[in-house]
Amino acid sequence: MFEYMTAQEAAECWDISVRRVQKLCKEKRVEGVMNINRVWLIPKTANKPANGRYKVNKNQSGVD
Repeated sequence: MFEYMTAQEAAECWDISVRRVQKLCKEKRVEGVMNINRVWLIPKTANKPANGRYKVNKNQSGVD
């Protein structure tokens, strides 16, 4: 029904902490994110941002 999810819902979906989701949103690493009254609204179609610590992500390299 809604086209947005909260930081809590994104954290559960992406298997990371709520604080990490909030930080990714603040750093504008999530496309289409909106902040309304201290509540982050994340598009349901948004993907989890790549981990910046690696040149190639494990999911993208084909290595599991």
